[in-house]
Amino acid sequence: MCSWCWGFAPVIEQIRQEYSAALTVGLIPGGLRPGTNVPLLPEKKVQILQHWHTVHAATGQPFTFENALPEGFIYDTEPACRGIASVSLIESKKVFSFFAAIQHAFYVEQKDVTQFSVLVKLAADLAISELQFASVFQSDEAKQQTLAGFQRAAQWGISGFPALVAESGTDRYLITTGYRPIKSLRRLLDTWLQQHGV
Repeated sequence: MCSWCWGFAPVIEQIRQEYSAALTVGLIPGGLRPGTNVPLLPEKKVQILQHWHTVHAATGQPFTFENALPEGFIYDTEPACRGIASVSLIESKKVFSFFAAIQHAFYVEQKDVTQFSVLVKLAADLAISELQFASVFQSDEAKQQTLAGFQRAAQWGISGFPALVAESGTDRYLITTGYRPIKSLRRLLDTWLQQHGV
């Protein structure tokens, strides 16, 4: 539910494809606005939609702006992050597909991905059992894994999204915070891989 992460989605897909032999790419939800329980204020909505327009102009990613973020919308990112944690526990190979489905549902289809009913349908569309998803989503394990992701991002000093972190053993390097096109990221990744003999 981070617009720059949606803008970054084609880039991370290119990285996953081009560097599949050298890198294992994982996903850690950082928790942009977890636990928010008050409706979005009108001035905040205007600010967020300005970001969406900027992301669209910079990346070409599709957005549906008309009637976006309706009155009373509560921008709580925890359920979507927990949905990702749940899919990782059920069938980890489908995490990036589920992540993409959440992003498309939110930014293009205007679905309220803070709602469990929406998340379970997105999981079912990927042939994940609704009963299994529901069970795992409500489990302490999924809740703890979600929180652990938020804590890890904070411990790593991630203060903006998306962030790309390279890790080898105990060595960790922040490749980028914020959106970057694939061309500049290739240089950074190639340099890091050369330094680590990969």
